[in-house]
Amino acid sequence: MQRRQLIARAALTVCALLATAGAHAQSPDWKKIRIGVEGAYPPFSEVGADGKLKGFEIDLANALCAELKAECTLVQQDFDGLIPALQSRKIDAIIASMSITDERQKVIAFSSPYYTVPARFAAKAGAKFDFSPAGLKGKKIGVQRATIHEKFVDATFKQSEIVRYATQDQAFLDLKSGRVELTLSDMVAADLGFLKTPAGKGFELVGPEYNDPKYFGVGVGVGLRKADDKTLAKKFNDAIAAVKANGTFKKLNDKYFQYDISVK
Repeated sequence: MQRRQLIARAALTVCALLATAGAHAQSPDWKKIRIGVEGAYPPFSEVGADGKLKGFEIDLANALCAELKAECTLVQQDFDGLIPALQSRKIDAIIASMSITDERQKVIAFSSPYYTVPARFAAKAGAKFDFSPAGLKGKKIGVQRATIHEKFVDATFKQSEIVRYATQDQAFLDLKSGRVELTLSDMVAADLGFLKTPAGKGFELVGPEYNDPKYFGVGVGVGLRKADDKTLAKKFNDAIAAVKANGTFKKLNDKYFQYDISVK
């Protein structure tokens, strides 16, 4: 009797595992979507004084979800943890100023791009720099970890002292305090998220604009799992096209920026 009970339990366990596997194999209807956001990259995403997420990409995520007719949950996560969270299925999509690069496309999929801006350095106003690799030798450059800016600085300014941060805000704080001499980020994030704030007084954008696709990709898109690139990617592509066609994207663009950041 005891042996029969053990066999029956084993059979039930196998059936449960098969049912679970079958459920995971089925394509979801995407009526509920967990979206990873950073919340520390103003004006694209940040946490307001009331503790709520706000910013251009927060509004855009909500607009896209309305088009998808989906119930979306925004999950705040450090930028360098977003791709691991996506791969481990803790989130279903990333809307966090993540540029579409060849390197990232080896591990995740992307929607069509929805915005693009060049990168620039920020530094103390009036400071003079030679922006060649030799000219920035020994200079302390702050960058956010796991970003296109880190990759570019690592590859280009090998003789500089690279200081890495979990968030771009931390890099701006150290720039203000003098712990680093320059920081590289999206030009818009530097301008609106730092220079036009009280903390950014006495600092300015310096040097050339950087937009080499080898490092900076072809624009910012929604990050997705490769397994979902035929289903959820199409839904996001359609939603991005819809918010651009119906004027929602332009309305959000004009709310936050004085220039057009959309990908034509």
